[in-house]
Amino acid sequence: MPELQHQNDILRASLNRETSRIAWKELLRFFAAGTVIAVSEELDLVEVAIQISNDNKALIEQWMLEKRVGKVSDAQAKGWLETDTTLRAVVVRPWILVQQAAE
Repeated sequence: MPELQHQNDILRASLNRETSRIAWKELLRFFAAGTVIAVSEELDLVEVAIQISNDNKALIEQWMLEKRVGKVSDAQAKGWLETDTTLRAVVVRPWILVQQAAE
């Protein structure tokens, strides 16, 4: 177990460095390809990325059932485009995880 924790700590540090702010309009082509995943504001974006990287299906499915993680909806995409929203984003291939940035 300590080895897994060590690996997760390294992964967390790496993902933290790779997390950035990006305008929604810059992600439209990825949205069109169906590879953008929205993460609700109550979850930690990097923690979700770690769980996806670790293929923690049970937890990811639970978050999906709770509608806390899922593909960006057309309504979300339209709203973000209309308001020129900036999001926090991190890549966990093949996915781009996005979360509304705190003001």
